[in-house]
Amino acid sequence: MKKIKVSPLIPSNIEVESENKNSAKISIFPFETGYAITIAHPLKRLLLSSSVGSAPTAVKIEGVTHEFDYVRGMLEDVTEFILNLKNIRFSIKGDAKRVVANYSFSGHREIKGSDLENDEVEVVSKDLHLATINDDATLNFSIVIEKGMGYVASEEIRDLVEPNYIPLDAYFMPVTKAVYDIENMLVEDNPNYEKLIFTICTDGQSEAEAVFREAVKTLYEQLSIFNKELAITGGVAVSGSSAKSENDGELKKLLISVDDLNLSARSHNCLTRASVKYLGDLVLMSEKELAEVRNLGKKSLDEIKDKMEEMGYPVGTELPDELLASLKTKLAQLKDR
Repeated sequence: MKKIKVSPLIPSNIEVESENKNSAKISIFPFETGYAITIAHPLKRLLLSSSVGSAPTAVKIEGVTHEFDYVRGMLEDVTEFILNLKNIRFSIKGDAKRVVANYSFSGHREIKGSDLENDEVEVVSKDLHLATINDDATLNFSIVIEKGMGYVASEEIRDLVEPNYIPLDAYFMPVTKAVYDIENMLVEDNPNYEKLIFTICTDGQSEAEAVFREAVKTLYEQLSIFNKELAITGGVAVSGSSAKSENDGELKKLLISVDDLNLSARSHNCLTRASVKYLGDLVLMSEKELAEVRNLGKKSLDEIKDKMEEMGYPVGTELPDELLASLKTKLAQLKDR
């Protein structure tokens, strides 16, 4: 006998099959009819567009002034060297978002991806060819490797790189495959429920299960705005009005422009060039990330740290989850304008 429902069934089962860390088949069930596709499509988009990966964004080669140049004693011209470099997949170790890796090679040899590993970066595609140099050649170069999402064209990076660096098209996407299938399944006497099956593969930078969990988290964060702003209460826990008011006040404070922090001209200019526009940008940075801001000396660093402490947000401050999500959303909206 068909039952009359007042709410949809919530899926209660998830199964994960992993051949290795780079691939996984994830099954979620049971869904009401039509609900599986509702969840699957945005998750697939997030997996392919918002998964965080590492990629080279710029390269500086000693003696080279542009991408159509050549290096004495290197078989490949610079254009081919760059194409090979963009195919090599890196993974930044630790929590750093940006590293500069320096390399020096000499004598007859073939340089592969595995030769680029060091204490700061791991190379996933170890066997990929980069360049061949002869007996009397010396090849010195530096690579900027950054974490990011999606694809960023070199033209968008050009204004962010230091002089003498050649900007690169950056392919951050660690997910190489994200497909889903939806199967009918029997629940009690009803054969019209659905099972959602995701198949995910990565290039080795991240584990397939990890990028799936991150996509789910991102989807949840994007939807959480409705809880806070519309005060949906039908069984969904939301913050009380006093907590919401307090968060709004803190958010307003975190969105104070760095122009209004009364910093010295040097400190202000360094932050502006690094696209740090609001107090919230500073609060989201670790001390290491702050110290790595280009041309920011110790005196300027100490000044900024003192100012953050004065504002009530010492370096390393951990914001409540709800406030953190609101801040990230608002900063993204402001920077997209």
